[in-house]
Amino acid sequence: VQLQASGGGLVQAGGSLRLSCAVSGRTISTYVMAWFRQAPGKEREFVSITWSGGSRYYADSVKGRFTISRDIAKNTVNLQMNSLKPEDTAVYYCAAGPISRTYTSVSVYDYWGEGTLVTVSS
Repeated sequence: VQLQASGGGLVQAGGSLRLSCAVSGRTISTYVMAWFRQAPGKEREFVSITWSGGSRYYADSVKGRFTISRDIAKNTVNLQMNSLKPEDTAVYYCAAGPISRTYTSVSVYDYWGEGTLVTVSS
């Protein structure tokens, strides 16, 4: 299974970006799909998750601004990011893994993409 994240870039505060995670080797319906991010000097942190049944969950820091979605036909998971803030600056990673109660934990996930850099200027 391979994950390829894309869509990062430089944007001004208040702007929007759409990240995509293309999955190959297995259908995304098999997995829980999540996004994490890692800012310079900080640990990787949970951003959002979507379960195969369609439920979604967000970190408090992005709730109301970010939307995660699945495109089954394209075997892709997307993260629409609106009202971006400088503190959203980080490398964003997509991840795939099994159902788990500790879904905000990095250790739960079996597969990771390489990451895509998002920079939000003030």
